[in-house]
Amino acid sequence: MNETQEPAPERRPDERPGEGPGGRPGEQPGERLDRLQRRLAEFAAARGWEPYHTPKNLAVALSVEASELVEIFQWLTPEQSAKVMEKAETAHRVADEVADVLAYLLQFCEVLGVDVLDALAAKIERNELRFPVTGAPTPNRHSSE
Repeated sequence: MNETQEPAPERRPDERPGEGPGGRPGEQPGERLDRLQRRLAEFAAARGWEPYHTPKNLAVALSVEASELVEIFQWLTPEQSAKVMEKAETAHRVADEVADVLAYLLQFCEVLGVDVLDALAAKIERNELRFPVTGAPTPNRHSSE
């Protein structure tokens, strides 16, 4: 993220999630995602960046942006990390980095022809089969155990 970027606009108290910056009243989430993905492609095309938007370059950029998100939390305690959105300065930084990660992920998917929502739905289904609910949840156990 460039430090000169403007902070994300605040949402009005009466504003619903689909009506925020970039949202349109009555727009379905999939439609909004498709429209934003097209805007990213048009943004890159208008600047002649398409030759640089290879799968490798986009994967690297995605990793860098994810690392910038991690950097915000690097030395925080779990309690502090749960409160990052309470301070306007860190909330803006988190939102900006989340936007950067999502932007590169959507561009990566566009270049490779991956439908991000279909891929996510398929992954959730595989995980539901792989990790079936059995009895009471165990709060101190992670799925990797």
